[in-house]
Amino acid sequence: MLCLGVVAVALAACAPLQYPARTATHADDFGAQVGAQSVRAGGDLVMGLSNEPDRLDPTTSSSLYTRYVMNSICEKLYDNDAAGNLVPQLATALPSFSPDGLTVTIPVRTGIRFADGTPFDADAVRTSLLRHLTLKTSQRKSEMGPIASIDTDGAATVVVHFTEPFSPFAAALADRAGMIMSPAALDKEDTHFADHPVCVGAFKFVKRVPQTEIVVARDPLYYDAQDVHLDTITYRIMPDANIRAANLRSGDIQVADTISPQDVDALAKDPSLHLLQTRGLNFRGLFVNIANVHGVGKPTEQLDTPLAKDPRVREALSLSIDRNTLVNTVFDNWFEPACSPIVPQTAFATPAGITCPTYDPQRSRQLLAAAGVKIPYRITLQVTDTQDQLRYAQALQANVAAGGFQLAIEPTEYSTLLNVQKRGTFQALLIGWSGRIDPDANITLFNRTGASSNYTGYSSPAVDDLLARASQSTDTATRADLYGQAVQALQQDNPYVYTYRERLLTVQSRQVTGIQVFPDGVVRLGRAAFRTNRRA
Repeated sequence: MLCLGVVAVALAACAPLQYPARTATHADDFGAQVGAQSVRAGGDLVMGLSNEPDRLDPTTSSSLYTRYVMNSICEKLYDNDAAGNLVPQLATALPSFSPDGLTVTIPVRTGIRFADGTPFDADAVRTSLLRHLTLKTSQRKSEMGPIASIDTDGAATVVVHFTEPFSPFAAALADRAGMIMSPAALDKEDTHFADHPVCVGAFKFVKRVPQTEIVVARDPLYYDAQDVHLDTITYRIMPDANIRAANLRSGDIQVADTISPQDVDALAKDPSLHLLQTRGLNFRGLFVNIANVHGVGKPTEQLDTPLAKDPRVREALSLSIDRNTLVNTVFDNWFEPACSPIVPQTAFATPAGITCPTYDPQRSRQLLAAAGVKIPYRITLQVTDTQDQLRYAQALQANVAAGGFQLAIEPTEYSTLLNVQKRGTFQALLIGWSGRIDPDANITLFNRTGASSNYTGYSSPAVDDLLARASQSTDTATRADLYGQAVQALQQDNPYVYTYRERLLTVQSRQVTGIQVFPDGVVRLGRAAFRTNRRA
């Protein structure tokens, strides 16, 4: 049972998973811990990274690929395990919630050190949490909820006070909101922390060569240093899927993420390689710019276009997408269609929350005609300049033509696309989210009025109310029902048009072991090692 969404607030037990028959042959393989396997000390591991991370700052980052790198150098208060459960990392136990839900107590480690030698304690945790909460460019503020204050009770206890209950808080601390930075490093260069990030981790930052590589080295001060085997990890930037596949075959890299469905079958048959795979919490789709004129976090202003002003045009766009056909033909049945931010294989899924609108290009044209727009209606779609994303965008372009749309595809480098979505300099863009175990982080961050990741400028008091009530409840059934209602409202307004979910496909050399990939999408290399028997 993949029990996603089980947090420390007494949520109900997860329902059994229901896997569609067409993906039944894709068995999960999360990888294995080193355990009793025979491995050698040392070695330099190279990972082919499919996109360049944005800045290595837990507070401001919005990139999945930054999470890959930070996972090895910047531990969190909590982590996710393969089953989607929260487990303590820099905390020593799951957080405790007061009966009224307004006070959360977090016990944390003592006697350990950051990579720069600074002692780790509750006050250091408080410093990072406050930075996440107050830094002007923070992407974490919306994830943390309505915090009133953060205190410490001695060196080993952090106490967080809320103005209203916020049940997703514990799950948020299993990602970048829970990453704790050295207070000494923040004092020294707060706004430039990303240039030399310092945290508690199995590895420490060494250098970054933009668009080329990021190098980290084993940290001798790490509290579990005896379980860290590698000398260094190099994250080599390789956006081209064909190049990543070729480098895996040649042995120039030992692991690569986001393997293309065009390559995965052949790589999985290579006796020198091993495929790690799992369903993820992710989704991909189209952000439609409604009112993000001045950039995220700044006052919104309605764009004067039919796409931005008239929800009928956006609904028509959604109805013109044949999600099943597109995902099966473009991705060789490895991925699956998606129509909402709710992960189907979780206790938060309801029919209202996961049902797709019927593909109906005739209805799409009727809506466009009712909106008074000229057919075909032209939309400029920005998309990452990788093969799979361009392939999907081109298929989408042909698909939506039947519904009365003309897509103009604009390939954009990934890190540039992240800046474009923050600045609001787009009409529509195709991009995804790696997903979180609590649905709040998959829906509220992008759709609540004024949220830190509301890249569309969307605002709906009704949706805001549903999301607020869902975040305040600790009852899974109640939350699931409220999220289902929110999804139905969003499917009328369509600020984000959901299209598909990716299966997480990572390939590693059989020379190495200890690499793991969980549904949260992060490739974990901190405990990896080279085997002593290279033919294993």
